[in-house]
Amino acid sequence: MTEESIYGKYAAYLPRVMEDIAGKIKEYNEEAKRDHGHTIYEHLIYRIKSEESMAEKCERRGIEKNPYSALFTLHDAIGIRIVTGFVDDIYANIRHIKSISNCSVVEEKDYVKNSKPNGYRSYHMILEITEPFEDVTGKIPGHYFAEVQLRTIAMDSWASLEHEMKYKQEISDQKMLVAELKRCADELASCDISMQTIRDIIRNG
Repeated sequence: MTEESIYGKYAAYLPRVMEDIAGKIKEYNEEAKRDHGHTIYEHLIYRIKSEESMAEKCERRGIEKNPYSALFTLHDAIGIRIVTGFVDDIYANIRHIKSISNCSVVEEKDYVKNSKPNGYRSYHMILEITEPFEDVTGKIPGHYFAEVQLRTIAMDSWASLEHEMKYKQEISDQKMLVAELKRCADELASCDISMQTIRDIIRNG
């Protein structure tokens, strides 16, 4: 990345912010494993949005393509996805994230309990993370943002399929496919509830 990138000189800080918050998520997961014998997520995925994708998003939103837009107006330069085995683990992760000392939740949307009309289910959070270096507004300590998505394995599989359909140029019977995806989402939601019930019975013996 260079000074001419959409992230400007702050591009150098983004990996540090991402590794800080991802490291703290890994840490509480390891603590859960030590204390209870099992982890509270299956997969942790994180990335910095590419300069090209960020520039395209600014263009779609009709905002200037500059570091302020990329790092302050928009909040997903850093993206984190936590994939869990069970629905309850989504909320366990949320509780842990909210306890991290240098981050606060500025926005959250629960599409797990209140799914989108197309069947999409996930929990979204925007985190504001305080770091000991300058941010795009010139403040020190600086404030950076990360988007976190939390899903079960079933939700994640469905979202991948729906994403693939969204970017497919030609689908012969789109209406039928949308209906099938919604039906599949409902079945997976029922399966998630059943799996959670079974695990609760096993653990509570």
